[in-house]
Amino acid sequence: MSKIMRRLYALLAICIGLQSTACSTESKSVEEPGENEVHVKPKYLWFDAEANFERFSNKDSIDYYVKKAKDVGFTDIVVDVKPIYGKALYKSSFIPELTTVGSYSRTIDWDYLQYFIDQAKKNKLRVTVSTTFFPAGHPGDQSGLVYEDKKWDGKTGIAYTSNNELIDIRNDKTKVAAFMNPLDPDVRKFVIDMVREIVTKYDVQGYILDYCRFSGIETEFSETTRKAFEDYMGEKVPNFPRDIFYYQNNQKVEGRFAKKWYEFRAMVIHDYVKEIKETAKGIKPDIKIEYWAASWYNALYANGQNWASKKYDTHAENTWATENYKNAGFAEHLDAFQIGTYLNTIYGKNDPESIEYGLIRGKRLLKGDTKLYGSIYALNHKDNIEQAIDLCLKESEGLMVFDIVQVIGFNQWDAIKRGIANSGF
Repeated sequence: MSKIMRRLYALLAICIGLQSTACSTESKSVEEPGENEVHVKPKYLWFDAEANFERFSNKDSIDYYVKKAKDVGFTDIVVDVKPIYGKALYKSSFIPELTTVGSYSRTIDWDYLQYFIDQAKKNKLRVTVSTTFFPAGHPGDQSGLVYEDKKWDGKTGIAYTSNNELIDIRNDKTKVAAFMNPLDPDVRKFVIDMVREIVTKYDVQGYILDYCRFSGIETEFSETTRKAFEDYMGEKVPNFPRDIFYYQNNQKVEGRFAKKWYEFRAMVIHDYVKEIKETAKGIKPDIKIEYWAASWYNALYANGQNWASKKYDTHAENTWATENYKNAGFAEHLDAFQIGTYLNTIYGKNDPESIEYGLIRGKRLLKGDTKLYGSIYALNHKDNIEQAIDLCLKESEGLMVFDIVQVIGFNQWDAIKRGIANSGF
């Protein structure tokens, strides 16, 4: 299953139940508009690592599609350099190189990320890098970092199943990825070192935090996490995990600490976002820190994702939230939030299943703490991507299209160009 299909599957599942320190910053890939020019909003095209692994093993393909992105009106490309396998597509000093995805293996003697950067500069495009943060293996075929390096034994997520059993997520083939435990000190060091290495070595203009979250509501139930939760509350949890929740007839029944647990997990992710921002900007002050998450906010407590402003009172509108849940809002730590309006319906201010509704709600929850960029899933718009792009650019401060593999497959280039042109941005 590709990352694209895993992302769609994960989003649907949520509905149901993130040269050296002297790296040059003076050359800008895209010219800033003058005082009398129309404001040009950023328009990102995402280059997924896994879905395009074979295609972009060739420099000619990178040359062609980076230029194609520029020609239709994109201003930025997102280069995904660490997919769910936990391995890298950039030259890392401590993360193994990803050489195999599915049945395709490759060996290249050039720097994948640097080559994208070089081609982007030629075409006056900005480059934003994307990495998954906690996924580090593929449970389906048990491949990836956490299956190959014993260093990570005991540091992956512990899932609480519908049978009221605790299992290592590495052994659950129904999961989209084998997530590392965000509460483990070695995992935290790994994540921060990755950010530091990329921002130091590469002249990228932005960094998108992807999969910077918990795997789902059923993780993370290790003893490490239990101790951290007790420290957070200042109280013991005598019946763990039943005091959080348990399953009865395959239904989740909340325990007495459930709401505090949701708050705690959201604070864990909040603190990561804050530390990642401070680490990256400490090296390159003008780098833009961005975050992608689904637009359906009131289901994301399952993953610890509170992308809202601290000024938004989550508790007032959601029965699962504590009064302090709002303090986990991390919008203030972002330069932009890419809201995942991966929905089929485009228009409908009062339709929760429309892109338009998602953008309206996003603005309301962010309270102006950061910029809002609409993002769309190209697969959902085989015949109407022009309208989806036009709406996102008119009703938000930018656009992201995911992913180039579908844009190529459905030949959406001309429609995208029209959508950008029609918007006036």
